Amino acid sequence: MAQSDVTGRPNADTVEASTDNYLTQVFAVAAAEVQKLYHDPIELLTRAVQPVLWLMLFGEVMARVRGVAPGGIPYLDFLAAGILAQSALFVAIFYGISAIWERDLGILQRYLVSPAPRSALVAGKAMSAGVRGLSQTFIVYLLALLLGVGVSLDPFHISGVVAVIILGSALFSTLSLIIACIVKTRERFMGIGQVITMPIFFASNAIYPLSLMPNWLRGVSHINPLTYEVDALRALMLANVESEYGLIFDTSVLAGVTILLVAIASKMYARMAY
Repeated sequence: MAQSDVTGRPNADTVEASTDNYLTQVFAVAAAEVQKLYHDPIELLTRAVQPVLWLMLFGEVMARVRGVAPGGIPYLDFLAAGILAQSALFVAIFYGISAIWERDLGILQRYLVSPAPRSALVAGKAMSAGVRGLSQTFIVYLLALLLGVGVSLDPFHISGVVAVIILGSALFSTLSLIIACIVKTRERFMGIGQVITMPIFFASNAIYPLSLMPNWLRGVSHINPLTYEVDALRALMLANVESEYGLIFDTSVLAGVTILLVAIASKMYARMAY
């Protein structure tokens, strides 16, 4: 329990120490998760296939259709940010299956008996998903440059892309963890993961502007977090492209939904052990 001063309020030094301890636990969990990449680097290579196919096949074909991308920008430029968001989404949305593996191997029980708060465990896993998403960022940036996409190399913009990818990956990996807490089996999780991934992707502005959507789908896209992730990435990744909703609004939506999902997942995480 945090110590209090004579007024009954928590001592500032104690609060700071408690916060530092919490962040240490979050980073420890994240580091343990990231280390798994060293044992399975092939995963990064297989994940690179998908953005290559989308940009080089779908992108090159659709680039011949005039008027798809808004604002007169080339369609391949428009698509690049959407495929970056999609690549990070596909990595994050199946992240919950690792939690099911951890339960089956007894690792989850070790996490749960540790003194770390449940929220620190969930936040650490979310952060590690963001690191995995960054591997996709490097791949998509490199491919976009090779294809002649007008990518902004401004360090501030690149830092913004990194932040948005980490935030978006944390959001969808936490959603994935909640699903894993509910279904509890790998078979059910894979089925549900495949069912929800494509609707999230297609009900966003990743591969076409919202103006081309019917009204009902446009309404769905407005409550889809991926829409705001793509909007922010498009403004940061591309030169001379502005955000439709505003970067502050985009990041606020992503941060708010992530905090909500972390709170929900923290309540449900222990249930996976039973």
